[in-house]
Amino acid sequence: MPILISQPTQIQAAGNKPKIIHEFIGRINSKTTDLSIARMQSPSGWVEPGQAPEFDEYTVVLKGLLRVKSTEETLDVMAGQAVIAQAGQWVQYSTPGPEGAEYIAVCLPAFSPQTVHRDQ
Repeated sequence: MPILISQPTQIQAAGNKPKIIHEFIGRINSKTTDLSIARMQSPSGWVEPGQAPEFDEYTVVLKGLLRVKSTEETLDVMAGQAVIAQAGQWVQYSTPGPEGAEYIAVCLPAFSPQTVHRDQ
């Protein structure tokens, strides 16, 4: 039987500026551990600590620019593009553009503070 998710739960975000995370599916809103799906809205100049998560993260940028830095390269992901960050690899997200960014993040398995392994 289908399960209706009537609204997301807003989750506290890491980073130097306030960022809005609305989790639709995941450990908090739907008690789903297999994967998480969240809508992110981050302001211009937002940067979060680097991380080496235990999950794959699939991101689709809806508006603005999302910068994804790894140990090998830095990618600027524009609206209409997507990026995959693989589990175990260090990555850092930021939104340096003037309009910030809006994007959908899907984590497999679901995001958790215990498995994201953020830099100190």
